Amino acid sequence: MALSEEQKTIIKTASDKTFPFVERCEVQTLEVERGYCKMLMPLKPNLNHVGIMYAGALYTIAELPGGTIYLTSFDTKRFYPIVKDMSIRFRRPATTDVTVEVTLSEEEISRIESTTEETGKCDFEWDVEIKDANGEVVAITHNVYQLRKIGS
Repeated sequence: MALSEEQKTIIKTASDKTFPFVERCEVQTLEVERGYCKMLMPLKPNLNHVGIMYAGALYTIAELPGGTIYLTSFDTKRFYPIVKDMSIRFRRPATTDVTVEVTLSEEEISRIESTTEETGKCDFEWDVEIKDANGEVVAITHNVYQLRKIGS
């Protein structure tokens, strides 16, 4: 099920503008499709005291796709997501803007939705590579989310 251009615009705006903290970071949602998003964290507003990207900004850009994937994939009137766990391993300093891409297959979307419908909740997870403008991996995260049924 493809997203319309209007749906994509709404999801991008929601992803970039819902939380004041995310707005201050100047995060940009570059692409969205059902089960997919690509996001960018710019370097300039997220510099730390030694001139590289602040570690919290890297954590933020790794965590945000959970909400964006939720918006592209699940019925927001029936379900909501929470973050259960996340770990990050810093590989090298980020000295440029960074991007992250996450894909959730149709099979996984169906599994998560049907399990949540049956039991009221379902865990799902993925690993994320945060890459600099040269395609170098600056951090790797393991993200665990849970979809919950509203009213459960």
